[in-house]
Amino acid sequence: MKTIYILWLRQLKRYFRSKSRIIGSLAQPLLFLVSLGYGFGPVFQKAGQGNYIDFLAPGIIGMSIIFSSIFSGMEIIWDRQFGFLKETLVAPVSRLSIMIGRTLGGTTVALMQGVIVFLIAMVAGFHPYNFALLPLAILVMLLVAFLFTALGTMIASLLSDMQGFQLIMNFLIMPLFFLSGALFPLQGLPKAITTIASLDPLSYGVDAFRTLLTGVTHFGLGLDILVLSGVTLLFLVLGSYFFSKIQI
Repeated sequence: MKTIYILWLRQLKRYFRSKSRIIGSLAQPLLFLVSLGYGFGPVFQKAGQGNYIDFLAPGIIGMSIIFSSIFSGMEIIWDRQFGFLKETLVAPVSRLSIMIGRTLGGTTVALMQGVIVFLIAMVAGFHPYNFALLPLAILVMLLVAFLFTALGTMIASLLSDMQGFQLIMNFLIMPLFFLSGALFPLQGLPKAITTIASLDPLSYGVDAFRTLLTGVTHFGLGLDILVLSGVTLLFLVLGSYFFSKIQI
């Protein structure tokens, strides 16, 4: 447990010491929220869909979490290149503890960013329909953050090149985000897009956020939690396996 705690604390300290990282990670969600929220708001309202800020905010929260979660895997490659990972792996502790500590640290950072974006969304005009459900919404944020941090760890364990990791992550993140229903409703889409969206784990995270924060659902909260839990367990197992096979 001490190993897990130390690695978790290291992730948090690195985050708080990097002011540029904090500002940069919040700039893109803020841009999407303001530009799209106010830009497409009148069109969305004229179509009889209600307030677009209320619809968009859960999706932007999901975006901030997935970007931060997956890119936390980059720190594994960074530590590998500068020798810290080698020193960690030769320590008399299990690799599973190392992987869990790093993953929990990245999860906590992503969760904090999701909460900050939620507060920014409220300043921009977002209104949760039931504040009593906020604790449950935060727990779902934690689950989504854990899922994608484990995914980032799994992919980073297979790569040693930082540029390659960035290219693969950009290629992976953008489809996951744009096909999740974060920016548009999933109802009435072509069958092919609907099928792909149903295979996107972020779709269930965004839908769970939207259910808890706005009362509007597509898949149903029970299915959202079930899918997110199952995929999180899968990525955690795969991430642990591939991390245990890292060769320095």
